[in-house]
Amino acid sequence: MNQQTSDRAGWPGLVDRLKQLLPARLRRDVPVVPVVRLSGVIGAVTPLRPGMSLAGVAKMLERAFGTRNARAVALVINSPGGSPVQSRQIYLRIRQLAAEKKLPVLVFVEDVAASGGYMIACAGDEIFCDPSSILGSIGVVGGTFGFQELIRKIGVERRLYTAGEHKAMLDPFLPEKPEEVERLKSIQREIHAIFIALVKASRGVRLKGADDTLFTGEYWAGETSVSLGLADAVGDLRSTLRARYGEKVLTPVIAPASGLLSGLLGRRSPGAGSLAALDGIGGLPDDLISALETRAIWAKFGF
Repeated sequence: MNQQTSDRAGWPGLVDRLKQLLPARLRRDVPVVPVVRLSGVIGAVTPLRPGMSLAGVAKMLERAFGTRNARAVALVINSPGGSPVQSRQIYLRIRQLAAEKKLPVLVFVEDVAASGGYMIACAGDEIFCDPSSILGSIGVVGGTFGFQELIRKIGVERRLYTAGEHKAMLDPFLPEKPEEVERLKSIQREIHAIFIALVKASRGVRLKGADDTLFTGEYWAGETSVSLGLADAVGDLRSTLRARYGEKVLTPVIAPASGLLSGLLGRRSPGAGSLAALDGIGGLPDDLISALETRAIWAKFGF
């Protein structure tokens, strides 16, 4: 064997050795599945306390789908729902990025993926859950209070001036009118139909329950959700990804933006703290109301 032949024969070994010096995430032989955590109430809990929104998660999603050598993207969801608009926008962005990058999306439900949280979960090509996870609540809810008797008892007179016949519809300080309630229910039915269509388009033939079971707003634990076709299997992130992509699979967590500016723009991670120091007026009452509203939404599902 001459020197030139020997050099050529040594190149593959040298290349292999050089590859070993690269960080694992940059090597093509090491599978990577970036992980994005989507948690909290969806939409604005109060104007100064925004929950999960497209503006808050868009950068994380783009970074995840743009990860080098990614084989898939994993979403960890823990949300009791919230704004149907923000839920659908997040769902659409996930599906758009999945189509652009040609990557499968694997969803892992923690405590809850209910209502808008389940809508986002439907962006997954597959949905996995814990046996004790709560899934479903495919419906629309809205509520308010009636204070007209209270203000009458304490001697307060309600004075309201509007331009537009229905501008003060469902005012909590005026008696409830049946026609206004029906108008609200009509809007709710319209939004509910959009939600149902999205679930059917996403889950397709995997849905095993009847419409009058699946779409009543009811919710179920993990194994029943699998039997109804709302989820694909019981499984946790680590075990599922290792079984599918091997023991060496890397699962980098894509963290949200942090810092003062991102907080002011409503891009803080859920539960990352408050802006009370910047409120100027009414920080404590606003914090309290926000906490109570958030707690009430979670409490509906036993959390």
